[in-house]
Amino acid sequence: MSTSSIRRIVRVSGSVQGVGFRWAAADHAEALGVSGTVRNLLDGTVEADVEGPEDAVHQMLDWLEQGPTSARVSGTEVREERPRGTSGFRIAG
Repeated sequence: MSTSSIRRIVRVSGSVQGVGFRWAAADHAEALGVSGTVRNLLDGTVEADVEGPEDAVHQMLDWLEQGPTSARVSGTEVREERPRGTSGFRIAG
């Protein structure tokens, strides 16, 4: 199991606002032990900033591709960023 920390910014598109996506994402992130934020963007997408152990971040990315059962994810865009050493996961907006 990898313990090196990585960070990914994920933009999730589809029917992802107004369906509890951010709360479900925060719960899942907490369960995985990753840190970061999740927020709604003005264009109707959701953006998640996820940081933590490589294995846990990849599990979170897999979850974001599906979302909660109330959401309909049509796609994700992922970009790599430098880890910032954050702790905790919160809903940012």
